[in-house]
Amino acid sequence: MENEAKKRNSFTGSIGFVLAAAGSAVGLGNIWRFPYLAARDGGGLFLLIYLILTLTFGFTLLTTEVAIGRKTKQSPLTAYGKLKKHWRPLGIMACIIPMIIMPYYCVIGGWVVKYFLTFLTGSGAQTAEDGYFNAFISDSSSPIGMTIVFLFLTVIIVLGGVDKGIERFSKIVMPALVLLIVVIAIFSINQSYEDVDGTVRTGLQGLKILFVPDVSTLTVESFFTTLMDAMGQLFYSLSVAMGIMIAYGSYMKDDSNLSKSIVQIEVFDTGIALLAGIMIIPAVYVFMGKDGMQAGAGLMFVSLPKVFMQMGRIGGLVGCLFFAMVLFAATTSAVSILEAVVSSFMDQFHCSRKMAVLGEGAIALILGIIVCMGYDNLNFELKIPNNPNARILDIMDYISNNLLMPIVAIGTCILVGWILKPKFIIDEVTKNGEKFGRKGLFIVMIKFVAPVLLGVLLLMAVGII
Repeated sequence: MENEAKKRNSFTGSIGFVLAAAGSAVGLGNIWRFPYLAARDGGGLFLLIYLILTLTFGFTLLTTEVAIGRKTKQSPLTAYGKLKKHWRPLGIMACIIPMIIMPYYCVIGGWVVKYFLTFLTGSGAQTAEDGYFNAFISDSSSPIGMTIVFLFLTVIIVLGGVDKGIERFSKIVMPALVLLIVVIAIFSINQSYEDVDGTVRTGLQGLKILFVPDVSTLTVESFFTTLMDAMGQLFYSLSVAMGIMIAYGSYMKDDSNLSKSIVQIEVFDTGIALLAGIMIIPAVYVFMGKDGMQAGAGLMFVSLPKVFMQMGRIGGLVGCLFFAMVLFAATTSAVSILEAVVSSFMDQFHCSRKMAVLGEGAIALILGIIVCMGYDNLNFELKIPNNPNARILDIMDYISNNLLMPIVAIGTCILVGWILKPKFIIDEVTKNGEKFGRKGLFIVMIKFVAPVLLGVLLLMAVGII
């Protein structure tokens, strides 16, 4: 293992690792899903639950995966087999997840590229027209072209390697991403709008939706729903159970402070999620009211362009900056998803980085084109729980995020909590003499609480609960 560690590329230091890992965590889920869930699930109540889960549930899974990666110096495909021979199938599943996610993530990234270019060229008003988004994604060629552009950008970065590609890109883009979010958030808070009936809505009023707990309709059932929504969001946001943090952990130097790095990732990810809420919720509330908050693509590509156009002359600039920021966030996540597969191919088949990147890039391109065609030329009926009119993208997202990721996470908890024992991870975290401040919490979470919560999440996904 020592020879493998010496040959293996690595981040130049803890800052590079943290920025790359945080870049993976800060993706489209933070920007379009977090604000919607916060507005829907009681604002401050959702935030409180989310923060508690970050410090417990998220901390446990994140620490486990990074420690596994650093300990084994292997990718997700091969790391589990290195820990226990008969647990190799869990590694295969952990590798399949990013392979499923990569194609449709590039399609969504292509949508972001399209909107950014449209605003950049001064044509942002078109995006606010009714039916624009549906007409675009149903087009037979434009979405495919934008998908290729986004995939090309991602491939070029990953081809540069860990330190000269991923780390260098993260060190440039992440500060720019934070700056853009802060600027747009400040602008959003200071907006106001007067309805035809004289009612004035302000950004500060919208901010209350995010931070002030709404318990007026709180019931045991709604609290449980909020808990599961917060856990599902955190689960996806931190990039756990999709092999990414194992891959990035394998590039972490042995003398780096693992525990401190985990805390920094937690702070970074939660901070960006909060800023995304501050950026989006007040603006949507001011110009569209509370009913303007929609889930998923509807918020990003339908509601927000209408908001930008109601801002007057400055709306085009704000929209351009916003989609530039979203493009940065989407690219950092796509890079990490691609790297999880590339590192797996390199470790399993002992091939070059170039061959692994081009191979997975080709797979993602072919499947991405099929996803694009699923909005126009492949109109066969597919059904999943809570979505009777699912498209190919929805099916791939459901399989990877709602089914396979909980299964991998549960398997990881069982392997570490009951077979290898928590001491295996604790020893890796503290091997340089660092303190493990939440050691007791980690043991309880990895053995008991996390598997139960994940089991409930899985049962909800398949419609049993």
